Amino acid sequence: MTTATPELLTVPEVMARLRFSRSKVYDLIRSKRLASFTEGRCRRIPESALREYIRAQLEGGS
Repeated sequence: MTTATPELLTVPEVMARLRFSRSKVYDLIRSKRLASFTEGRCRRIPESALREYIRAQLEGGS
């Protein structure tokens, strides 16, 4: 039995997927509109958090 681990994205990967600047991605993280965590100096964004952010935007969120 295998369990799928959630894909973790780097800030540059999120920037490329959303076509946003680095500062815009960090603004989303700071404002808690995009969930993330740090381990040491590495910031990671779960792919599910990115999907949730996109879904909220499509539903008319700010």
